[in-house]
Amino acid sequence: MGLLDKHSVLERNATLLLIFAFLVVTIGGIVEIAPLFYLENVIEDVEGVRPYTPLELTGRDVYIREGCYLCHSQMIRPMRDEVERYGHYSLAAESKYDHPFQWGSKRTGPDLARVGGRYSDAWHVDHLTNPQSVVPESVMPKYGFLSNRMIDGRYISDRLSTDAMVGVPYNSDMIENAKADFMAQADPDADTDGLLERYPNAVNVRNFDGRPGLSEMDALIAYLQVLGTMVDFSTFQPVASR
Repeated sequence: MGLLDKHSVLERNATLLLIFAFLVVTIGGIVEIAPLFYLENVIEDVEGVRPYTPLELTGRDVYIREGCYLCHSQMIRPMRDEVERYGHYSLAAESKYDHPFQWGSKRTGPDLARVGGRYSDAWHVDHLTNPQSVVPESVMPKYGFLSNRMIDGRYISDRLSTDAMVGVPYNSDMIENAKADFMAQADPDADTDGLLERYPNAVNVRNFDGRPGLSEMDALIAYLQVLGTMVDFSTFQPVASR
């Protein structure tokens, strides 16, 4: 009996095919999953990656609430065309504090994994207020109302505590000072020494929307402006090449 004849036995016997398919999937699953139990960390630690500041975290919540992730991915794949257009391919460590991550798979608009610092705050305000004013072919809806939605951070300590419960390294000092850090980041005249000590890398401090008060527009732009800026890719080397 040839190999094809033996294979035809499986194709003609549904029960036998189900048993062998189950065995193959089981063995494959064990091979992929079992080694993970013996690793202390499955994500490479990368210098510079930190938890979001309270204001950035609030902006991320606004981003998710408004469904921005439906049209913008945050994952640059290691392909030449993607790297040339968007920058260095995404690292797993850059998303390790995201709950949930924003990798996405649909790009009605461009990928945003490296959007931080590419445009001015004023550009973001114009783009969010009236996308077609800066990108005429854009189909993005208008989000100008975010400038009129003021926020005071009354629940931001609870928000940080929730993320801490699932492993984000917000310590007691960060949680206790969450509201002060929240307010300080959007106020260039505030005392930001504590904020910069607790979040020592890639923290933007300024009035993001250029208007009085602290709005959801400030928070969203603070989040967008930090994306892709935590890791210094001019010095970064993958573990395999070190």
